[in-house]
Amino acid sequence: MISGAATGKQPVLSVESPPPIDAETASVADRVVDFWSGPLQVRLAETAEDIDAAQALRYRIFYEALGARPLPHMLRRRRDVDRFDNDCDHLLVLDHARGGRNRVVGTYRLLRRKAAARLGGFYSAAEYDITPLVAHPGEILELGRSCVDAAYRQRPTMQLLWSGIAAYVSHHGIALMFGCASLPGTDPGALALPLSYLYYYHLAPPALRPRALNERYVDMRRVAMGAIDPGRALNALPPLIKGYLRLGGFTGDGAVIDEQFNTTDVCILVKSDLITGKYSRHYERRSRDTWAG
Repeated sequence: MISGAATGKQPVLSVESPPPIDAETASVADRVVDFWSGPLQVRLAETAEDIDAAQALRYRIFYEALGARPLPHMLRRRRDVDRFDNDCDHLLVLDHARGGRNRVVGTYRLLRRKAAARLGGFYSAAEYDITPLVAHPGEILELGRSCVDAAYRQRPTMQLLWSGIAAYVSHHGIALMFGCASLPGTDPGALALPLSYLYYYHLAPPALRPRALNERYVDMRRVAMGAIDPGRALNALPPLIKGYLRLGGFTGDGAVIDEQFNTTDVCILVKSDLITGKYSRHYERRSRDTWAG
């Protein structure tokens, strides 16, 4: 589930500097996430500097590499920032062979129910009616702002990020994960095959199905089902979305065009109890035998 594009995006409202975080309260013994692979470590952000480094990486990927259009305050600071950052947890992959803030080479932003309530709602609500997801019993988790440095888009980084998410989900008793995943470009016609495949083969059941807001709704049914080669369509999907599908993920109804980020978004959801035993055993084994920090 690694991609150069964010898993969720919406217009920036107000921006403040991250509040200081007392690093002493985030000791190694208290860490929810702390796995290693060689010089790479995955953990949650523990300081304002950690969050700033994640925002700097996001800016480099989204705006400098992928052509998103930064708002003026982002351009001045060369940071991807918004009002959600201060209330989210930030999952980081760090390369300890690199110095300074450049050692953050991967990140995911994690938003749970209580934090979303303080913020007035989840991030994805700017694109989708997520009422069925919010009504789901138990804890829910929105995944967003996923990106990895181009030099680190290999298996070890992916495994670390997903091991981190698995540990976080287990610790907080997450019942449902969701987020807006991006396909490159803003022309639905050029994305006809992957959009149609997602609708016909992975549409969420009605009780859990988010729907793109009426004013932003783009029909995903661009190609007749009988004309789809599922294998070819799957290969056309970004790694981020394929990762969700491997975990038993579903898609919502309707795509959304994001002109600022030059992407076409779909809403993806994964019930934690649909994660296969294969993945569960994989994370448990890695955590115990290989990556324990």
